[in-house]
Amino acid sequence: MTQAPARHPSGRRQHDREIIALAVPAFGALVAEPLFLMADTAIVGHLGTAQLAGLGVASALLMTAVSVFVFLAYATTAAVARRVGAGDLQAAIRQGMDGIWLALLLGAAVVAAALPTAPHLVDLFGASDAATPYAITYLRISVLGIPAMLVVLAATGVLRGLQDTRTPLYVAVAGFVANGALNVGLVYGADLGIAGSAWGTVIAQCGMAAVYLVVVLRGARKHGASLRPDAAGIRASAQAGVPLLVRTLSLRAVLMIATAVAARLGDADIAAHQIILSLWNLLAFALDAIAIAGQAIIGRYLGAGDTQGAREACRRMVEWGIAVGVVLGVLVVLARPAFLPLFTSDPAVKDMALPALIIVALSQPISGIVFVLDGVLMGAGDGPYLAWAMLLTLAVFTPAALLVPVLGGGLTALWATMTLMMTVRMLTLWLRTRSGRWIVTGATR
Repeated sequence: MTQAPARHPSGRRQHDREIIALAVPAFGALVAEPLFLMADTAIVGHLGTAQLAGLGVASALLMTAVSVFVFLAYATTAAVARRVGAGDLQAAIRQGMDGIWLALLLGAAVVAAALPTAPHLVDLFGASDAATPYAITYLRISVLGIPAMLVVLAATGVLRGLQDTRTPLYVAVAGFVANGALNVGLVYGADLGIAGSAWGTVIAQCGMAAVYLVVVLRGARKHGASLRPDAAGIRASAQAGVPLLVRTLSLRAVLMIATAVAARLGDADIAAHQIILSLWNLLAFALDAIAIAGQAIIGRYLGAGDTQGAREACRRMVEWGIAVGVVLGVLVVLARPAFLPLFTSDPAVKDMALPALIIVALSQPISGIVFVLDGVLMGAGDGPYLAWAMLLTLAVFTPAALLVPVLGGGLTALWATMTLMMTVRMLTLWLRTRSGRWIVTGATR
């Protein structure tokens, strides 16, 4: 872990090299994460339909829990990057340790709450009688890995703040390979069934957390940073994360409302919606990689007091976001004849999905701007504004989406409201960056 230069690089090419160096490995790590679930699904799927249904319910609960705490990565990235920019690596790592201690505390609380309530949580999702026992088994075992998963989030934020996205990529790839091998060995070799899949994932997650801790602890020893929990630092990390938690929950509410509306439209509509939503999430990984680079770069510039560098980097990353959005949109249009048959052979579902697919393609440049500016403001530590902006977006989106079944237009209209949602986000983020109020320099905000 080395200290990044405080001053901003001169010229677009240097900015581009910096963005690529951070964004490409970040993209690889982001893509590796959902592969965990895909591997589990493929292995458990051969056990039977009831086991696969149980995995689906349990994994939905687990992914929701983890997504709620993604602020551990975002807030830690910004805080650490500021201290790196200020030239104080000891304080940067100390800040990172506060985030890791917070992750451990939150993880312990989730385990304590989820273990006794697992049957009730599974019941809320309406699992069938056949799938319920498998869902409970998988959930109770997998929840033991939640502290490790949250440590991975926080430690990933530490390394991103230190301008290192390569290590998270290597750890994610190694974790995916280990998870697959453990799942096969425990499910089939040890004949543990769905419990073997859960234990394999927990072991892989704990291994990833251990690797991260070794890397961070090595940096702490090198720079003389304390490893002891600091109540004030942990409290500050939690306070910085609250606005980002509100932002994340608001975004999750948007996606849940969209899915609920699609379900009311009909079976073909909800099936097509799930296909389009899976693509939308995949495209988000590419754009989120640039946002992660934005968090690290902007935080470092502001920590160094380099407002010009922060503005130039923001401008260049917006250009990257638009360009990547255009490329992704074109790829979606070109791939549509091959994409839809991968998921369905039902002509009705294809007919529903095609117009929505075109809308998603056309909206990618907007999404590119949104993701980049979101990352810029996170890097600046502008969490409160992000929270209020996302609440406003939710307030605009909700009535528009709920009117779709009333006014008609089907799935095409629903995804038009999704584009409206992204447009509102773009406008709120653009107004904030244009105002310059996000530019607050110094090692802390």
